[in-house]
Amino acid sequence: MATVIITAQADDLAKWEAGFQTHVDLFRKYTATSVRYGSTDENELAIIWEVQDPDVMLSQLELEETATAMEFDGIRRDTVKVYVVDKVIDL
Repeated sequence: MATVIITAQADDLAKWEAGFQTHVDLFRKYTATSVRYGSTDENELAIIWEVQDPDVMLSQLELEETATAMEFDGIRRDTVKVYVVDKVIDL
């Protein structure tokens, strides 16, 4: 299992969230097993993905199906940042 974090800005958070929740079948193609998300008052959002294979997810993010979903949801593509979390500090 791996963790991937995506941050971005949306044109409208309510529209984004309503659309985002309809993409479950797409998320399964990412090998996602869990998705958590949150946002700020400035229309910024962060999504935490637990995925079985981060390479598969990264390749899926490049496909037209993902671009179409992001456009439908009002994501500003030029603000998208992707982080594969691969370091741990045990406390």
